[in-house]
Amino acid sequence: MSTDKTAIRNAATVIVVRDRKTSPKVLMGQRGANAAFMPNKFVFPGGAVDPADGEIPLSGEISTPCSERLSEDSDPSLIHSLTVAAIRELFEETGQILGVKENWSGDIPEDWQGFAKAGFIPDASGLRFVFRAITPPGRPRRFDARFFLIDADILQSDIDDFSAACDELSHLQWIPIEDVRKFDLPFITEVVLAEINAHLDEDNPPDSVPFFRNSDEESLFLRLHGHKAPYES
Repeated sequence: MSTDKTAIRNAATVIVVRDRKTSPKVLMGQRGANAAFMPNKFVFPGGAVDPADGEIPLSGEISTPCSERLSEDSDPSLIHSLTVAAIRELFEETGQILGVKENWSGDIPEDWQGFAKAGFIPDASGLRFVFRAITPPGRPRRFDARFFLIDADILQSDIDDFSAACDELSHLQWIPIEDVRKFDLPFITEVVLAEINAHLDEDNPPDSVPFFRNSDEESLFLRLHGHKAPYES
């Protein structure tokens, strides 16, 4: 019988690539030495889904192929919250804006005050779902993380200006993909980098999405093709 009682939280991670078809670089930062999860590691911006993410308006939704793959072996009602969380975490941790010029209607949540003040509402249409991984048992925190790829060209902010970022990630920088493995990376980040590097020349979502599913009983490396299956909570 399993003794691992760590709850698995849904999470979203954003891989931002610039100069994708010439000399690709990815946006990464370093987690603090005292962080409970992956201390000192260089990571992509991202974090857990908040309950309020489901109530945030989006100017555009993620594409149908991506939404179908997000639905496979998952609750489809999470799709909106996951894509909102990706945009929110990107803004909080890097100051970068993925959105469209439009005024918010109604009250603006505290987490989105800076986003709205800049004159934008979030837009998920440029996100591409490229990877999913569940943290293995035995870790201090566990996440069911969905990784989204975006091209830096669609950001509405100065891609070299991180002044609006919170202090969760330090040493924010654009790292050439060929140099990334010189940094201290989590294992799963290396796996994700290898996957996206094989698809950088493509403009459409991949035909299938890798899913590294770790449970108390087994670890499986699956692929999500977008075939909807019954979901059990």
